[in-house]
Amino acid sequence: MIALGVVLLLVGFLAKVAILWSIGIALVVIGAALAILGTTGRRIGGRAHWY
Repeated sequence: MIALGVVLLLVGFLAKVAILWSIGIALVVIGAALAILGTTGRRIGGRAHWY
């Protein structure tokens, strides 16, 4: 999710498309939050692991 967010940030910045920039920021933030929660051992959405 973080990688997709970074790609959307780059594409949005280079193409000057604001909606891609906004979606990219949201995906990076959500992905980072999920990654941090996952490394602390907390269950996310009732599941211990996401594959």
